[in-house]
Amino acid sequence: MKKWLHRSLLGVVVFGVAAQAVPYGRDHTNPAVVAEPSWSDPGVRALAVRACYDCHSNESRWPWYSHVAPVSWLVQSDVVEGRQALNFSEWNRPQEEASEAAKATANQEMPPAMYVPLHAESRLSAVERERLVRGLSAITGRAAIGKVD
Repeated sequence: MKKWLHRSLLGVVVFGVAAQAVPYGRDHTNPAVVAEPSWSDPGVRALAVRACYDCHSNESRWPWYSHVAPVSWLVQSDVVEGRQALNFSEWNRPQEEASEAAKATANQEMPPAMYVPLHAESRLSAVERERLVRGLSAITGRAAIGKVD
C-alpha cells in the first residue's frame, strides 16, 4: 500500500510539472474597454463588477492560481467563453446572451457556484441580487423571468 501511495504521489507531481509546459491558459490579457452599457446607477455597476466582470468584461482579475496548470486551463476557458457570451466592455457589439443575464442571475445560476467560494466578494445578498437583476434587465431591455430569493 505504501509503495502504491508513493507511486501515485510521484505521478501527480510529474503530471503537475509537465502540465506547466502546456501553453494554453496563459493568455491573461485584458483588451481595452471599448464601450460599456448605460448603467441605471453606479451601485448596480459596482455589483456587476463584483459578481460578473472577472468573466464578462475586459477587466478580469487574474489570481495566482490562474497561472498554474491545470487550473489555468479552466480559468482561461471560462473567461474566453464568458467574454464571447456577454462582455460588458464591448457593449458596442451584439451580445449573444445579454437578454439571459438577468434571468441567470435571478435563478442564482450566475455567478456560478464553483466561482463564489474563491471570490467571496461575488456573493450577493438577496437585496443585492434583486438590484443587480433589475439593473441587468434595464440595460438589456428585457425583464427577468425567474425566481429571486
